[in-house]
Amino acid sequence: MFRLALLLFVVIGASIAGIFIVAALVAGFDTQAPIVWAAALGFAVAVPVSYVVAQKLA
Repeated sequence: MFRLALLLFVVIGASIAGIFIVAALVAGFDTQAPIVWAAALGFAVAVPVSYVVAQKLA
């Protein structure tokens, strides 16, 4: 199940990070630091999400 979660993390992490970056840009945070923080937060949120999705699929 770890391999499935790892594969899902690649897709889910990029998706959630992209959503958070777009949300930061729409909110008016257009400098480097908020965008990097949004991407890092997106990848951090993707870890438990990918684990839960892997559990549901396996």
